[in-house]
Amino acid sequence: MSILPKSRKARRRLMVLAIAAPVLALAVGLTLYAMRDAVVFFYGPSQAQAEHVPAGRTVRIGGLVQPGSVIKASNGEVKFAIADQANAVPTTFKGELPDLFREGQGVVAQGEFDRQGVFVARQVLAKHDEKYMPKEVVDALKKSGEWQRDGAAPGKPVAEAGPAGTGAL
Repeated sequence: MSILPKSRKARRRLMVLAIAAPVLALAVGLTLYAMRDAVVFFYGPSQAQAEHVPAGRTVRIGGLVQPGSVIKASNGEVKFAIADQANAVPTTFKGELPDLFREGQGVVAQGEFDRQGVFVARQVLAKHDEKYMPKEVVDALKKSGEWQRDGAAPGKPVAEAGPAGTGAL
């Protein structure tokens, strides 16, 4: 009993599949191997400490800038802690911080841990809440007659509209 199909057409299809499958698998494998350094994992402070991220691996850490942790040095270096509800990651950054950076504000920092466990950020992004809308966008929406933001005071961007949790930063 033969495992090959009797039809010549079916045998040809099987041969094409037998040749194409390993070639495709090799191409996918080589692509993933080439991209290994481009993959950047995202961790919260607790996850980063639980995973014991090795020194030198590029990762992103996201959380809140811990109140009272920001220390600016005269050489342009800023030390702060990125925290979640359980843990904080000591972080250093040398460069210009975003305008929205401040204590208690959400941040995402990309960099790597050094051997002492300090996160050395190469890039810091400050986050705002999802209800924030720049004043220019609010003005444009009002001008077009499509401004219908619930709870926002007329003439004010959502970020200035009310207490925390209602769009205020």
